[in-house]
Amino acid sequence: MRHLIDIMDFSTEELQQLVDTANDIITQPAKYSELCRGKKLATLFFEPSTRTRLSFEAAMYELGGNVIGFSEANSSSAAKGESVADTAKTISCYADIIAMRHPKEGAPLVASANATIPVINAGDGGHNHPTQTLADLLTIYREKGRFDHLTIGLCGDLKFGRTVHSLIAAMSRYEGVKFVLISPEELKLPSYVKKEVLKARNIPYTQTTDLEAAMPELDILYMTRVQRERFFNEEDYLRLKDSYILTMDKLANAKRDLAILHPLPRVNEISVAIDADPRACYFKQVLNGKYMRMALILKLLKEAGTI
Repeated sequence: MRHLIDIMDFSTEELQQLVDTANDIITQPAKYSELCRGKKLATLFFEPSTRTRLSFEAAMYELGGNVIGFSEANSSSAAKGESVADTAKTISCYADIIAMRHPKEGAPLVASANATIPVINAGDGGHNHPTQTLADLLTIYREKGRFDHLTIGLCGDLKFGRTVHSLIAAMSRYEGVKFVLISPEELKLPSYVKKEVLKARNIPYTQTTDLEAAMPELDILYMTRVQRERFFNEEDYLRLKDSYILTMDKLANAKRDLAILHPLPRVNEISVAIDADPRACYFKQVLNGKYMRMALILKLLKEAGTI
C-alpha cells in the first residue's frame, strides 16, 4: 500500500507526474470529474484547519467522490482514548483513502502502518506537511517554469514551520538551488534539518536576520507566520510574533519576477497592500493545493488498484 507521509516518499519523477496531472486538471477539469465516483475520502483532522481540510474535500468532490470524517479531536473516539492505530484500522472499513492531520509528530506514520487503505499526512505537529509542499511545488513551477537554479528565501518561523521543513527537503533534490534562511535567532532552522538535508546534500545556504538585505537575490520568498500554537511560553510568542512584516517598502529592491508564497493563514506578516502586487502568489497557492491534492488522490487510489 502506497502512502504519502513525507514529501521524500516520492521521487522527483513522481512529483513531476503530479505537477503534469494537476496542470491537465486545470485545463481539462471535465476529464477528471467522475474518476472517483463511488469512492470515499476520510478526513481525520485532530487539529484545526481551514485550507487543508476544505481543499481535500473540494478535491474529492471535484473527482466525483464523497467525503466522511471529523474536523476536531473532540468529535472523534480519540476523546475516549482510542489510539491512532485503532482509528486507522476502523476507518479502513469505511473509506478508500485517509487524509490525517494530527498535533503529534509521527501520528500519520502510525496510521499508515495500521491502515489497509492509503494514508496522506495532512500535517503532523511541527514535523511535515507534504501536501502543502505539493501546493508550493505547483505554484513554483507555474510561476517559474522550473524547479532548478532558484534562490529561495524562507522567512519567519523556521524552527516549528513544518511547511518549511518539507519544502527544503523537496527542493534540495534539484540542481542549482540555494536557500536563504531568514529568522530570529530563537526560530532558526533546526540543526537536524541542516544536517540531514542541506549539509548531507551539500546544498548552499546562508542564515540571516535581515530580510531587506537578502531581498535582491531571491527568486522565491516564502513567508511564514510565527505559530502561537507551537509555543509553550506566551511571552516568547508575543516577543517574536512581529519579527518580520513584509510591506511594499521592503519589496523596493526585489526582483520584478519575485514570487511571494505563504502557506497561510496570514496574521500580519504580509501587508494586505501586497495582495494586489503581481508577485503575490499565496492565493494562487491555495487553488494549486486543490489541484495537487486531486492529482495525489488519483495517484494513490490507482496504485491501490481501487480506481
